[in-house]
Amino acid sequence: MPKISNKGLQMPESPIRKLVPYSEAAKKKGHKVYHLNIGQPDIKTPELALEAVRNVKMEVLEYSHSAGFESYRKKLAAYYTRQGLAVETQDIIITTGGSEALLFAMGSTMDQGDEIIIPEPFYANYNGFSTASGVTVVPVISGIETGFALPPIADFEKLITPKTKAILICNPGNPTGYLYSKEEMQQLAELVKKHDLFLIADEVYREFVYDGGTHYSVMSIPGLEEYAIMIDSVSKRYSMCGARIGCIVSKNKDVMAAAMKFAQARLSPPTFEQIASEAALDTPQSYFDEVSAEYLKRRNILVGELSKIEGVTVANPKGAFYCIAKLPVADADDFAQWLLESFDLNGETVMVAPAAGFYSTPGAGKDEIRMAYVLKKGDLVRSAEILKAALQAYNSK
Repeated sequence: MPKISNKGLQMPESPIRKLVPYSEAAKKKGHKVYHLNIGQPDIKTPELALEAVRNVKMEVLEYSHSAGFESYRKKLAAYYTRQGLAVETQDIIITTGGSEALLFAMGSTMDQGDEIIIPEPFYANYNGFSTASGVTVVPVISGIETGFALPPIADFEKLITPKTKAILICNPGNPTGYLYSKEEMQQLAELVKKHDLFLIADEVYREFVYDGGTHYSVMSIPGLEEYAIMIDSVSKRYSMCGARIGCIVSKNKDVMAAAMKFAQARLSPPTFEQIASEAALDTPQSYFDEVSAEYLKRRNILVGELSKIEGVTVANPKGAFYCIAKLPVADADDFAQWLLESFDLNGETVMVAPAAGFYSTPGAGKDEIRMAYVLKKGDLVRSAEILKAALQAYNSK
């Protein structure tokens, strides 16, 4: 029998989705499952994006340019300009989600066996993208004790080798919700210039910043034009996860020329989704103000309720819509599966994402979970009640 590749064997499972069969089984038993495992907002997609697709009149569903519709890229560049970023149309390639943008970034800057340094915990699919690209992830650990702040620059420097090609951050962070300060961004900028590395910043949660914080984009740092690569997406910004539209942005012409070859190889991003995404750029600021205010309320409720549970430690996120909680259990993976297989509180249970899958260091995050506060406030309170009862039952087994 033919064998699959080592790369296929090494591709990691998603900690966000791997428990889906257990969730489906719980639902078949009649249990209600509160999904805190995945960042799928219940916020409505802007109506003007949906209307743009409904009103399309075309006789042939054609390819777009490999870089995406010029009208969309031009309008997107204007959006970034309003954000204070000096981005022009030619600096943007539209991709099939932020995922493809990350694959393009790695493919354009790294060869087989090269290394990328990533503060962990990090978005679990960074492991998958790196494996698919033949790139080795070198983690630099941040901790819940500091709220997952940027590790000391000295910790980065001691990991840099001749194979190191880039540093990758998510800002604000998934899964931690950490928001990098201006000083931290400047420290990273000086580091990559010193060692001639790329700084790749996944900024898909840029609109969701709390407590008076400010988002500092990698594209806003003077002198970093040849080093900076920004990854973006419409998924969370407009609650358009199913659209699968993102982009890679850089002022580095060599990077963009290489990325264009990857874009040409996959022909073009999807047409209808680009139409919706272009229309979404007309979404008024009031939409983001309301959504951010709603997520802030949800954060305060979930973090507040979790903090009341004995033995639970939770970091207070400053952005995005995730938090990491440290539980009084030895194996959060086993606990998360048990929640779905063997526990319910009056016919209800909770689905969470075990945090070990957001680390590449073996054994790290074993007692942590990631939760997305994308549910209504009452559901978040109920989820915390269920989690409290579940921990008591699990530790009494």
